[in-house]
Amino acid sequence: MSQSFLIDGAKPLDGRIRVAGNKNAALPIIAACLLTDEEITLQNVPAIRDVDTMLELVADLGVDVHDRGSGEITIHAAGDPSCELNEQLCRRIRASILLAGPLLARCGRAIVPPPGGDVIGRRRLDTHIHAFRDLGATVTVDRQFVMEAPALRGAPIFLDEASVTGTENAIMAAVLAPGQTMITNAACEPHVQDLCHFLVALGARIVGIGSNVLQIEGVDSLSGGTHRICSDHIEAASFMGLGAVTDGELIIEDIMPEHMIAVWPGFRRLGMQWEVEGTTIRVPGRQDLTVLDDIGSQIPKVEDGPWPSFPADLTSIALAVATQARGTILVFEKMFENRLFFVDKLVGMGARIILCDPHRAVVNGPAQLYGERMESPDIRAGMAMLIASLAAEGRSTIGNIGQIDRGYERIDERLRAVGAHIERVDE
Repeated sequence: MSQSFLIDGAKPLDGRIRVAGNKNAALPIIAACLLTDEEITLQNVPAIRDVDTMLELVADLGVDVHDRGSGEITIHAAGDPSCELNEQLCRRIRASILLAGPLLARCGRAIVPPPGGDVIGRRRLDTHIHAFRDLGATVTVDRQFVMEAPALRGAPIFLDEASVTGTENAIMAAVLAPGQTMITNAACEPHVQDLCHFLVALGARIVGIGSNVLQIEGVDSLSGGTHRICSDHIEAASFMGLGAVTDGELIIEDIMPEHMIAVWPGFRRLGMQWEVEGTTIRVPGRQDLTVLDDIGSQIPKVEDGPWPSFPADLTSIALAVATQARGTILVFEKMFENRLFFVDKLVGMGARIILCDPHRAVVNGPAQLYGERMESPDIRAGMAMLIASLAAEGRSTIGNIGQIDRGYERIDERLRAVGAHIERVDE
């Protein structure tokens, strides 16, 4: 049964909201639990659809998975897991590809159907395949990926793009491969770092965490252990955007300031104000959002890129906030050619946006937004629509909210707790 959100906008959000665990860290770390035959306990696991699907995939391989409640999951891959992934489950989630590296390292074989996920443009898997081949695997591509490696071996790997999931797969395949692996042009986002810290805690040898060059010395085996998933900087930034456009004072708790450094410059260009104290961000109410022009009164831009550039997952959020900021700004989404195709929905609400091409949108604000009926095409566009709806006059309806649920834990309940007028209804 499909569900929608009914939202009555123009209500200030006031109060405290806690950031959930990082979705993009939880998914590879769940996959990495296959690398050991000892029990793993994961804490602060977000209760979202993508995590549920990943846990179903792991359980389908014959691994013991138990939900202990309150964000705690135990995973125990005691016996030899199956090496063939469930095709129906893989269609739901792009992160299914992350099981390829651990299965190759643990079983020497992986059969992986094409992954699903957000339709935000071409998302190539070549980087993963080249890394596996560098480590000694053979890969056959037909209707599915058949990967075999009786014995992986350490090797130099140059990634042809700084792919997050490609880097994570290379890391997981290499930690049990004899010899030394050097991964160059590695992605180094906070979730990649969290995966590395998790593996090191289990006994892996990884040097260069947080940089784009990783040195890995293969070990014979990994142990069990307990790990707390880092908090989600993308969700924290999404809540900052919500607070900035709804006039109330929002206190965002359990953030990791070191993971927010790439967010600050882009949000400053939108005129946003905030205060950081320890692991808390305070977004003051009644903000006078004014775009900060570049020197010489030139139009500024918010542009994404690999860490530590502005995160690609926040370009949709920045665009929604920009509709409420005085001035003109260019949002330049370099990484995915379909990411900005939702802007017509905001234009229908009254936003002044020119979509120049698949990658660039010029926003002029502030615009008075009015409630509309919309459909969420992906996780981040759905949150951008939610931000716009909470800033708008009147009632909005957002359909296909399963997309939002894939990335934001119980978002309607948590926003109601700080004053949002939002209701989940069956259709």
